[in-house]
Amino acid sequence: MAALLAGVAGPAFAADPYEPMADPAPAPVVYQDDTSDYGGWYLRGDVDYHWSDFRGADYVLYTPPGSSGEFDFGDIDDSWSLGGGVGYQITRHLRADVTGDWMFDADFRGQTSDAINTSVDISKVSSFLLLANAYIDIGTWHGITPYVGAGIGGAWVKWDDLENTLDDGSFTRHRGAKNWRFAYALAAGASYCLTDNLKFDAGYRFSRVEGGKMFEFANDAGPGYDDGFDNHEVRGGLRYQFGKSDCARPEQVAYEPLPEPVYTK
Repeated sequence: MAALLAGVAGPAFAADPYEPMADPAPAPVVYQDDTSDYGGWYLRGDVDYHWSDFRGADYVLYTPPGSSGEFDFGDIDDSWSLGGGVGYQITRHLRADVTGDWMFDADFRGQTSDAINTSVDISKVSSFLLLANAYIDIGTWHGITPYVGAGIGGAWVKWDDLENTLDDGSFTRHRGAKNWRFAYALAAGASYCLTDNLKFDAGYRFSRVEGGKMFEFANDAGPGYDDGFDNHEVRGGLRYQFGKSDCARPEQVAYEPLPEPVYTK
C-alpha cells in the first residue's frame, strides 16, 4: 500500500506550479491623419521688395513727319509693394488664389538722342498687378512646405508726366499715360507653420508686364510707347487658412488589438 501511494503522489507533485495571468499591456497610441475634410478658404497678405528691368521704349517724331525714335536706355529704380488675396486649398498638394499687389512709385531715368541733340528724360511709374494663381505644394517636412506656382492676369500701369530736357536747356513736359496691360508671373518659395492655421510665406516671384503707351504728344514728339518691364520680387507674408491645414497635428486615437487566443489543455 505504501508503494502504491508513493506511485500516485509522485506525478501529482511533478505537475507545473500555478502561474497567475499577467495584466494586459496598455493599448498603444497611434496617430490618425484624417484628410477627408482637408482644405478650405484662406486669406493672405504680402510685402515685397522688387527691382525692374526696363525693356525699352520708342516714340513718334514729326521732324521729318512720320519718323520715330528710340530711347538709348532707360532705368527704373527699385521699389516696394503691398498686396493681398483670397484663395482655396483644393487638396494637400494643390491650391489657387487671386492676388492684387500695389507697386509703389519708382523713379525712371532715360536718354534719347538724334544727330543734333541728346535729352535726359525723367518720370515715375507705379502699377497694380492683378493675378489668378495656381500652386503645387510639394510636401510638408517639419512644418516647412516648398511650392512652385504660376499666375496670369493684368497690370494697371500709371506713368507720371515725362520731363524731357535737351542739351541746350529747352524743356518739354509730356503728359503720362495710364492703361491696362497683360501680365503673368512665375513663383517659387516655401511656407512655415506658425500655428495650426497660420503660415509664414517667403519666396521669389518673376512677373512680366507687357508694353503699352508711356506718354502723350507734345512739341513735335510723341506719343511714346514702352516695351514693358520685368519685375524680380523678393516676397514675404502670412496666410491664414480657415479649414484643416497640413499644419494641424493628427488626432491621437487608442488602438485596441484583437484579444489573443486562449489555449486549454
